[in-house]
Amino acid sequence: MLRAGVVREFDSFGEAMTRLARVDSAVAARISEYPRIIAFRNLLIHGYADVDDRLVWNVVETSLPTLVREVAAVLEDQ
Repeated sequence: MLRAGVVREFDSFGEAMTRLARVDSAVAARISEYPRIIAFRNLLIHGYADVDDRLVWNVVETSLPTLVREVAAVLEDQ
């Protein structure tokens, strides 16, 4: 259940980043890893069965804190 929830959140966020990049690439560029976020979302959705749980959890632990800070900064400026 936990894995499905985490993957769903990455799916939603990756899709939102895809749309943001199309609408306002300058704002999307303020998220340092936005192309990788989109690629990770695609990997999770299209290769779900082949994705190692340790990879997903590593992204949660190492990349998510920076992502949260960057998104908060973008939202503060809007």
